Amino acid sequence: MFEDRRKFISAFSTLALVGATDAMRVKAAWAQGPNGERGGNNMPPPDLFDASLVDVTFWAQPRQLQMVRPQSGDRVGLTYWKDGEVNPSAYEQICSLLRDVQANQTARIDPQLIDTLWAAQAFCRRYGFAAPLEVTSGFRTVATNSKLIEKGLPAARQSLHTQAKAADFKLNGLHPQVLGQLIKGFKAGGVGFYFRVGSNGGGWIHADTGPERSWVG
Repeated sequence: MFEDRRKFISAFSTLALVGATDAMRVKAAWAQGPNGERGGNNMPPPDLFDASLVDVTFWAQPRQLQMVRPQSGDRVGLTYWKDGEVNPSAYEQICSLLRDVQANQTARIDPQLIDTLWAAQAFCRRYGFAAPLEVTSGFRTVATNSKLIEKGLPAARQSLHTQAKAADFKLNGLHPQVLGQLIKGFKAGGVGFYFRVGSNGGGWIHADTGPERSWVG
């Protein structure tokens, strides 16, 4: 999992220099727009949301993941990795939440994708964002993916969703641009930005474990 993390983990994190007061100020500034609406369009300072600045202890801590799936009503809050080992029961629960809801089919989700979801959430928690990740799409059967294409919805014909290697999600209170840039910093695969400027926080981020790339949908 995250085989290339050593390329960008530094021994000391500049994030440790950010106090609680600064964290709350960052949250207020970047979670709101100029008129107080949720999901501002501004970007945070790169030294605060640069994933390359996390310290070694970040990856060694127990990995607790909180997610909700509005489409199915599923919710999980569990520790799926601790002391170098994956909890099989927790992994199965995560796979269930990320199932193809339309077809009601479950697949074995790529563990590296789960790590990406966890890392994004754990990093944002440092700045006071405690909301669970809201998942809009996980694994898709080929049939479900084809139906989305037929409806003109964002879906690639060779989508990594059909290989259980991609998920679409957002973090309420945080603009998708900020979330997407953070995930790009992990260098763990592709990142798609699906939102429009001025959308007041609407939209979502696509993350996958394919080749490292990014795009705007």
